[in-house]
Amino acid sequence: MIDFALQKKLHTANGEMQLHVDVKIESTKFISIYGASGAGKTSLLRMLAGFLKPDKGCIKMNDSLWFDSLKRIDVPPQKRKIGFVFQDYALFPNMNVKENIAFALSKNESKNIVDELLELTGLLNFADRKVDTLSGGQKQRVALARAIAKKPLLLLLDEPLSAIDNTMRVQLQSTLLEVHKRFNLTTILVSHDMDEIIKLSDAVIYIEQGIIKQNTTPASFFLNGNNASTLTGNVVSVEANGTEKFTVILIKNRIMKINSTEQEVNFSPGQKVEIVYENAVPVIRKL
Repeated sequence: MIDFALQKKLHTANGEMQLHVDVKIESTKFISIYGASGAGKTSLLRMLAGFLKPDKGCIKMNDSLWFDSLKRIDVPPQKRKIGFVFQDYALFPNMNVKENIAFALSKNESKNIVDELLELTGLLNFADRKVDTLSGGQKQRVALARAIAKKPLLLLLDEPLSAIDNTMRVQLQSTLLEVHKRFNLTTILVSHDMDEIIKLSDAVIYIEQGIIKQNTTPASFFLNGNNASTLTGNVVSVEANGTEKFTVILIKNRIMKINSTEQEVNFSPGQKVEIVYENAVPVIRKL
């Protein structure tokens, strides 16, 4: 479990703002942080990673204190068991793919995990390629593999897929989820993408002006965000991913992807439906 209560005065485009958050996240959960630009999302990730020092508070990961302002504890980033994936990749252009991933390992550590990660992220055929020759999606896979190579307790993702085209984004979302589950990670993702949050997350934390306004399931957050317990829309498509089935629905000018694996009713493109919220789970019904 990661338990943090932090305060930090931030200077934003809209002026001075006080970030004040208090959260407990269970181990192996996938959490998304959602909010407007300048709400404090990236600053929160940077404080957890040790790149930005809070004014007050504490960060406890399992039984280890990473930060405590009263006890004057501030563990440096390299000694926190974290992996951090940035939007801009932050790779070494003079190294090939395999070397970039291996760079995260300590001097005498086995490099077996590098080959495992190359296979898991679909990069085996690119192992000897310089990163400058890769596409944006491939570079992001390298950045993810490098973050995982150090076997982190906590994986922090700062809008890593926002600059990638939609087709590649969907593929990388599946890769993120597989990596999260394979290595039993606790993952915190900053994202503005509703579909991404619904697909990946166990919970969503909504931050507004440095304050947590909601901490709930994605279904509860996005339904309640429309001030309604029932939504109506039209089916855009029905997608399958392994044994899972998803129904994509257009609600006014928003797209919502609902896991419809357990539902007995099959939906067709163009069909009018309603979404009702039952016990934190969205259920689709024909109209």
